[in-house]
Amino acid sequence: MSRTVTIEPVTRIEGHARITLQLGDAGQVEDAKFHLTQFRGFEKFCEGRPYREMPALTARTCGICPVSHLLASNKACDHLLSVSIPPTGEKLRRIMNLAQLTQSHALSFFHLSSPDLLMGWDSDPVSRNIFGVMRQEPALAKDGIRLRQIGQTIIEMLGGKKIHPTWVVPGGVNEPLSQEKRDAMLKLLPEALEIAKRTYAFFKTLVPKFKDEADHFGTMPTLFFSLVSPKGNLEHYDGFLRVKDAKGNILEDMVPPWEYERLIGEAVEDFSYMKFPYFKAQGYPKGIYRVGPLARLNNANACGTPYADVALAEFHMLQESGPIASSFHYHYARLVEIIYAIEMMERLLKDPTILDTRVRARARSNRYEGIGVAEAPRGTLMHHYRIDDDGLITWVNLIIATGHNNLAMNQSIRQVADAYVDGNNLQEGMLNRVEAVIRCYDPCLSCASHAFGQMPLAIELKDAAGHIVDTLTRG
Repeated sequence: MSRTVTIEPVTRIEGHARITLQLGDAGQVEDAKFHLTQFRGFEKFCEGRPYREMPALTARTCGICPVSHLLASNKACDHLLSVSIPPTGEKLRRIMNLAQLTQSHALSFFHLSSPDLLMGWDSDPVSRNIFGVMRQEPALAKDGIRLRQIGQTIIEMLGGKKIHPTWVVPGGVNEPLSQEKRDAMLKLLPEALEIAKRTYAFFKTLVPKFKDEADHFGTMPTLFFSLVSPKGNLEHYDGFLRVKDAKGNILEDMVPPWEYERLIGEAVEDFSYMKFPYFKAQGYPKGIYRVGPLARLNNANACGTPYADVALAEFHMLQESGPIASSFHYHYARLVEIIYAIEMMERLLKDPTILDTRVRARARSNRYEGIGVAEAPRGTLMHHYRIDDDGLITWVNLIIATGHNNLAMNQSIRQVADAYVDGNNLQEGMLNRVEAVIRCYDPCLSCASHAFGQMPLAIELKDAAGHIVDTLTRG
């Protein structure tokens, strides 16, 4: 008898989603889908608003990564103004973005994913959470809380608030950095770097224990898409677009971000409110690509900071040749990026020009169209606006980092389900592995859907007629 297994909600992610597995008569997996169940709204209700409201408005898409939207939106507004922001304003924006990267990656690794890594996929869901981590590895849990606190504190020092700061504005930032705040931030970074290095060293001891998962958690061949610096190095704030294939061949390079539409198309499916971006040259759905820390490290020639470059070299040793294929190694890549972010924040804060008072360029709109692209923690984030003569928004397109990964996430859950799910002997740990591959991508679904909602906490097993035959409570 064929059945549908529904995992609803997918746990330990941001936002609300479900996974459905179609099982055949013999219990084998025949299909798997990742459903974003929230309704999209931001792109429409932004229409008619003054473009200068867009940074504060779109930052409300998410409470975890508002800085990412704040930056991408302001970069789109910079484009509308036709201005180059003062160098110190750009450096200050970069610092806030790196602090955002640090706190968000810490949340993903320590709070959402470490319970699986420390306690195992088959452990009791009652304790397979951050509270279980606090009991089993209290020092690690404290490190995670402290690292996130440091990132959030730097955001607050710069922007006045930890969540939804409005300090970044079209043309730059609205206030220069004081020496007092600069010195206070610098005092936080040595501790942050020690935590990052300590966690990275600990994680390297775990990697060999999860070889089987690394072999099955999203290892399908895909492209990799990200920003890179003009030298081809790791970049999060500005730069150019690079596309690399599964063998390491660069298909597109040094593409200005405002030409993204030449590279990326968007499709829709009736089972999800999240769009399905794809690489146009390969068509839909073959043009599957990944973004985020895994893609950024695969695309980067170097990080450009001492400890991060050592970690990047070790990262590439995970595979004999070519880009790192397994989505399991998103965890590894996040820890490398945290090290880089802390080192780079220190470098920027020690720059003598960081206290310069010229931090904003002022102008009125000089274009009808503006595009802003930055690297959010989860991947490449794109804001694209059109305005009228009065500066009112007439059209908006948001391509969210999680959306870029939509095709890859759907293929990944199918691969994991094929490897681990036995429909004739269904176990909770099997389904947790299906969820865990989604956690590798650290999706931000409120961003990807631009909405909010609540979902029930259960796994339902249904027969071919749609009748519920069993329910498993999820932790």
